[in-house]
Amino acid sequence: MYFLPIFLSLLYVAVTKGEEKLPSDFVQKSRGHTNNWAVLVDTSRFWFNYRHVANVLSIYRSVKRLGIPDSNIILMVADDMACNPRNPRPATVFNNENENIDVYGDDVEVDYRGYEVTVENFLRVLTGRLPENTPRSKRLLTDAGSNILIYMTGHGGDGFLKFQDSEEITNIELADAFEQMWSKRRYHEIFFMIDTCQAASMYQQFYSPNILAVASSLVGEDSLSHHVDPSIGVYIIDRYTYHALEFLEGVTRDSKKTMGEFLLVCPKRLCISTVGKRTDLFKRDPFKVPITDFFGSVRNVELTVQLENFTAPASAPEQKEEQVLQAKDESTQEKFRYFDQLPVFKEL
Repeated sequence: MYFLPIFLSLLYVAVTKGEEKLPSDFVQKSRGHTNNWAVLVDTSRFWFNYRHVANVLSIYRSVKRLGIPDSNIILMVADDMACNPRNPRPATVFNNENENIDVYGDDVEVDYRGYEVTVENFLRVLTGRLPENTPRSKRLLTDAGSNILIYMTGHGGDGFLKFQDSEEITNIELADAFEQMWSKRRYHEIFFMIDTCQAASMYQQFYSPNILAVASSLVGEDSLSHHVDPSIGVYIIDRYTYHALEFLEGVTRDSKKTMGEFLLVCPKRLCISTVGKRTDLFKRDPFKVPITDFFGSVRNVELTVQLENFTAPASAPEQKEEQVLQAKDESTQEKFRYFDQLPVFKEL
């Protein structure tokens, strides 16, 4: 027992010395952030809310392009505009009247659709309180190293967001769900992004750590649509999401752009509404956080400080081992051989 404290102190010194040889940002990230997830939710129904489906599918396309796989995305769409009888171009959803990009595409994986998009299911996904028979594709399998992008769009008011015009989620319920996630070690950091009327009211009650939030409008303000597609007859995207996507289109997987820059997209002269943000719960400086920490993929990388010379000639033990393997291969070739594909008949 006397030697245990000495051993632990020596172990601590060895570990700290080893960390000094590695980049500080790598050491910090390896202790916390290890994977990225996205929960993308459209809560509205009916054809005149076409723009909300375009909003969420546009964000979905962006995070997939930047490397987050479908296995790490929970997509909730309350109404399928691609298959709506009023859609003049079936199986397509566009976010611009020029129709340059079909955001529905050929590889959209909707996890919760139609009447599955409820407040209960949304809260169960966040907190992990799902029935045992729920398939993996419908589960948010995050851990203490997960960064989560949560995007929501639809119709809201002061302190609530409507789900399919039949129910609503309050800002208190959402804040308590995030606290459950933090208590159960289901996230490392959360970026909460919401595009709806009076959107800032939805993050006012947050009290859990490591949450960065942005909203398309302040309390008392409406979020406005961007433009109409005459061939469809409805608005096809909201102003804030439109300008956010313009920014994301310039982001690549190795981009140096930061979350601080992203928080500044869509000034009031463009959005007409005032974009709100909350950074007091977030420990890091947003201008030092790469945007790919939430919108891109994260791969585990092991760094070593030992240099390897792959061009040097093999040493004697390695040469001997190589000769043994070569001899085994030759003996195997002598032991096993292939017969001719067609039989050979000898003349009598």
